[in-house]
Amino acid sequence: MNLLRALGTISSLTLVSRILAFVRDVLIARIFGAGMATDAFFVAFKLPNLLRRLFAEGAFSQAFVPIFGEYKNRRGQEETKLLVDHVVTLLAIILFFVTLIGIIAAPILVYISAPGFVKEPEKFALTVQLLRITSPYIFFISLVAVAAAILNTYNKFWVPAFAPILLNLCFISAALWLAPYCNPPIMALAWAVFVAGFVQLAFQIPFLKKIGMLPTIRLNLKDAGVWRVIKQMGPAVFGVSISQISLIINTIFASFLVAGSVSWLYYADRLMEFPSGVLGAAISTILLPSLSKHHANKSPEEYSKLLDWGLRLTFMLTLPAALALGMIAVPLLATFFQHGAFAAHDVLMTRNALVGYSVGLIGIISVKVLAPGFYARQDIRTPVKIGIITLLATQIMNLLFIGWLQHAGLALSIGLGSCLNSGILFYLLRKRGIYQPEPGWGIFLAKLCAAMLGLGLILWFGMGNEQSWLTSSGWVRIWRLTALVIAGGVVYFAVLGLLGFRLKDFSKRGA
Repeated sequence: MNLLRALGTISSLTLVSRILAFVRDVLIARIFGAGMATDAFFVAFKLPNLLRRLFAEGAFSQAFVPIFGEYKNRRGQEETKLLVDHVVTLLAIILFFVTLIGIIAAPILVYISAPGFVKEPEKFALTVQLLRITSPYIFFISLVAVAAAILNTYNKFWVPAFAPILLNLCFISAALWLAPYCNPPIMALAWAVFVAGFVQLAFQIPFLKKIGMLPTIRLNLKDAGVWRVIKQMGPAVFGVSISQISLIINTIFASFLVAGSVSWLYYADRLMEFPSGVLGAAISTILLPSLSKHHANKSPEEYSKLLDWGLRLTFMLTLPAALALGMIAVPLLATFFQHGAFAAHDVLMTRNALVGYSVGLIGIISVKVLAPGFYARQDIRTPVKIGIITLLATQIMNLLFIGWLQHAGLALSIGLGSCLNSGILFYLLRKRGIYQPEPGWGIFLAKLCAAMLGLGLILWFGMGNEQSWLTSSGWVRIWRLTALVIAGGVVYFAVLGLLGFRLKDFSKRGA
């Protein structure tokens, strides 16, 4: 399996999903703006999203994939299928009760996650109502993540990568056609979340059946493999979800700030999700199964080389993305979101948060490369300890920054916390001899700096006055932004090409 080709496949589908997500967010911004209703929805949607990562997408994948890969490579189809049946059955039971609690205890959950809403009874009541509709998403999307972990281990990367496209299509359809029939209209988005969870799960079922891994309801609490997964999943629940926990805490802080603060952070986070998803999630998806197999085959040199490959790709693609997001934040936000109820003031407030996030983009994506270096070795404890340090440091920075930077300070603390997280992960991988950098890193980084300088100059002079982006028409913004992005990309990769970078140099075979 060519890992670069697999990365291209996942990234391409993720790019389509992110483009649709932008269309979705543009429609949400245009139709609903940034205010009480959107604040309520984003809180109601954020809670199931966090629990999705806690119970499946993050913690489950990191705990399950290495053990599942071991069964697949060493124990045969029958034992592997039994493991899938027993694990999925137990997880489904747990998820059912978690979902039920989410529906019943919605007022308590909203009070905990957004206490600032209490002073506005109408806003609080709307958030509770929305959360009760979105709660079943926890059940469906967690099982979607289980299916994705299985399919990725069988190198069926494109199927899980396509599933999020369905979520965005549900959002777009609801915003355009269902919202006028709902009272209040924001309820349409909550129902879109509910439907999207079911649709994504249904989409993956035929592919699980094709590889003989469609789960059957069979509960066996004596299965040693199940308890190995549970033992690994416990600490992984916290370790993998540090950034999400930080976002929830940020929502608590933001709920006490001026109206719109939660929404400004959300829209900035959506732009950050673009490079984080297209590269970070994609590279993490393909690294974990291959690293797990190298560990099972006792190939430490190949293990280290694979981590090095992931880091070089991360630096080459993330650094220019971070620079661009910070420099042309206003052009991006004005073009995508300044329509209808989303005003110029909202653009400038969201810009402040986006700049804060962009500072830590390299850390956010590097964590997705470095953490699997521990998870593939079934070492969950080390990232958890680092995660605790990161979470504490992030909250200290929140207290330091929020007074004078307001919501932008919350974004900056997330970014700096991610850099701290990745820095400690890197240090321990090196110290323990798990990762040994390949020769040439100094020259590699010097070439990247030269290309970044060219990119920065093009963006600086090409962007012009920020005010002009706030007052020009939609089509003018689109054409200007398109030209600016293309010019920046051409200059960056042209400089790299002149300095000797070739695509074939990053080709890599997986295990």
